[in-house]
Amino acid sequence: MSLIEKIDKNRLPRHVAIIMDGNGRWAKAKGKDRSFGHQEGVVSVRKIMDAVTQLGLKYLTLYTFSTENWNRPEEEVQALMSLLVSAIHRETPDMMKKNVRLTAIGDLSRLREDAYATLQECIQTTASNTGTTLVLALSYSSRWEITEAARRLAQEVLEQKINPNDITEAMVSDHLTTKNIPDPDLLIRTGGEKRISNFLLWQLSYAEFFFTDVFWPDFREEELYEAILYYQQRERRFGKTSEQLIL
Repeated sequence: MSLIEKIDKNRLPRHVAIIMDGNGRWAKAKGKDRSFGHQEGVVSVRKIMDAVTQLGLKYLTLYTFSTENWNRPEEEVQALMSLLVSAIHRETPDMMKKNVRLTAIGDLSRLREDAYATLQECIQTTASNTGTTLVLALSYSSRWEITEAARRLAQEVLEQKINPNDITEAMVSDHLTTKNIPDPDLLIRTGGEKRISNFLLWQLSYAEFFFTDVFWPDFREEELYEAILYYQQRERRFGKTSEQLIL
């Protein structure tokens, strides 16, 4: 029996974020080039998107390419950019069929020209879809994002648009790239590491964390269902006591 049968559809996380780790190690273990792991990782993305849309989750954010990833060998970076282009071209018709809306966060200006153009085309094509919103974190790092938000807030103070004493948490959130996207309820990291690697540091403040040793190319529907079941077993108190939640 699939684990999906055990999931309470009335207690689903609204937003799931995933750090897709382990592509290279998975390929190395099989005696293959790292690019082979990235290609198989795209298959996992497709499988997880199918599961997410079937469940009716509203938001899925995938840590696709970090700011630090630009420091990888040029050959691998270019291969990842080419893979991004081909994957978006291939998956856009399916996103339309499944009513999926695509958006992206990060320093997108650093993307290769064809990758940026392909991404923007898909974002525009799927803009009116009302099902799951798929968020790709591309050329993204949380420290970059928070620094950029601080710069914009400082500039607004200099221009006397706002007073420093009036800056609130909500105002900071509105200056992040995730503006209008709810904070994740559940973070999943594959590949055995137990850290969040500069990903959504502000937004993950109250998320539940699920770490698994499964490499991303092997992470499929049942692994996602296991993570959601873990989430549903957690008591989310947001600083309150268990007794306060009952009242």
